[in-house]
Amino acid sequence: MSQHALISRLGTLMQLAFVPADVEATLRYWTETMGVGPFFKLSNIVVDAAKYKGEPASIDFSVYIAYWGDMQIEIIEQHNDAPSIYKSWRAEGREGLHHVCIVVDNMAEARAVCAEAGATVMQEVWLPGGGEAIYVDAGGGSGSLIEMICFPKENYAFFDLMRDAARQWDGSDPIRPVG
Repeated sequence: MSQHALISRLGTLMQLAFVPADVEATLRYWTETMGVGPFFKLSNIVVDAAKYKGEPASIDFSVYIAYWGDMQIEIIEQHNDAPSIYKSWRAEGREGLHHVCIVVDNMAEARAVCAEAGATVMQEVWLPGGGEAIYVDAGGGSGSLIEMICFPKENYAFFDLMRDAARQWDGSDPIRPVG
């Protein structure tokens, strides 16, 4: 692989994501033990389209997002039995880090670099407003699933609001529904 085509050079690491068996206990851990919060809950996320292993998927899921400094912590909860990277993780009884997320500016380049690196696209999501995310298995075992996300620049403002809330968080109202 050429030196310029490394996955780590595609963008900035912005997130650690988890798909726990016990979402409530995981949120308590992050808020009470780690002091990370508040978590913003985006319920039953609507996407324009999704694919899992190349096949159309109708995944009903919610996410809880908070910031630990500049690092985003995401807790994912799938509500239905649709095939997905979240469902397969839970079916295997796995815990711990599910994936990291890299913000990229060019999804076509990200896909090409991943293909050159031998990474397999496991899940694809097209978001309202023009955003896109892919999840690739880079073949390194547990924790080597990588999300790459590309949004229109104005969509990142919501993340800035979450980060600012974390910097001023006093421990109150640890889970905040959005919308």
